[in-house]
Amino acid sequence: MVRPFDVSKFRTSLTKSIQGISTGFDSDPTDWVSTGNHTLNYLISGDFNKGVPLGRVTMLAGESGSGKSLIASGNLIANAQKQGVFCIVIDSENALDEGWLQALNVDTSPDKLLRISVAMVDDVAKIISDFIVNYKKDYEEKPSSERPKVLFVVDSLGMLLTPTDRDQFQKGEMKGDLGRKAKSLTALIRNSVNLIGALNIGLVCTNHTYASQDMFDPDDKISGGQGFIYASSIVVAMKKLKLKEDEDGNKTSEVHGIRSACKVMKTRFNKPFEGVQVKIPYESGMDPYSGLIDLFEKKGLFVKQGNRLKYVDRLGKEHIHFRKQWTGEKLDLVMAEFNESTSKLTTGEDAENDDADRNRASSRDMAETE
Repeated sequence: MVRPFDVSKFRTSLTKSIQGISTGFDSDPTDWVSTGNHTLNYLISGDFNKGVPLGRVTMLAGESGSGKSLIASGNLIANAQKQGVFCIVIDSENALDEGWLQALNVDTSPDKLLRISVAMVDDVAKIISDFIVNYKKDYEEKPSSERPKVLFVVDSLGMLLTPTDRDQFQKGEMKGDLGRKAKSLTALIRNSVNLIGALNIGLVCTNHTYASQDMFDPDDKISGGQGFIYASSIVVAMKKLKLKEDEDGNKTSEVHGIRSACKVMKTRFNKPFEGVQVKIPYESGMDPYSGLIDLFEKKGLFVKQGNRLKYVDRLGKEHIHFRKQWTGEKLDLVMAEFNESTSKLTTGEDAENDDADRNRASSRDMAETE
């Protein structure tokens, strides 16, 4: 009888001889941070309360004023701090205001948030690299549950400079260095993916977009090339639209805020290329429930009944309300029941797969016995 291959020795040899290598499959992220909008969370992760995972790289790309910084430097940091995550924001635009962050419920105290203002892409790479080297030195031997959780936010990649950009500016030349900049930024993201994968560290980057010149591909393009999309686990494209509604949802001629059209271009946790328009009124900030009604209609949970929407809960009770009345607690009920039904469906599939595996194993045993 042929002896089975002993992979343990080979695995031990690999981990000792090659620095930074890991074997086996990485588990799914266990720590998630909400984006501040339930629909966007769902489109990214498949869960209404999970937005951005730690241990992965997330890219938010859009035009100026589309809400990138609001989500990255505002909502994500505020929600991460509630979970005990230490946040480091690298501000290349030199635009983050402490009062604005505090208005978004961000704790700006030094033991909760570190703001770093830099302009060079090489400096950002060194900051992240040095931090991770020291982090691994202090905590790599400890179990994951005992490692501190950290979230890096780079706002934004599009404003970072290369040494050539700086030297040309000092000489009064404005030729630019797009080729090297794209390569440097892509290298930054690729290295970050490899470094943070097995650690409790998340990286969220914002970037700029520009209008496409291709008539057959009208979607806006991300500054810096396709390397970002390949390296990132999550890519969300954002577009700025005007919000012409008052607090009660009535149409007006005045602009009361923006509608951020978010399209999930890439995600490893749900179906990509789904979108939502997130309402961000100037007075009250982002609406966490915006987009949910449209999503539930698409899922078939809400059925039109005249000019109202009907939902039947798990007990068979009908809930019929006008569109404007579907808010707050009513939508929380639908989300909770949807999550529960999805969980039961997944558990049922797993049980069926387990039964099938047991049946196949039993058949093999019977065949060997015969």
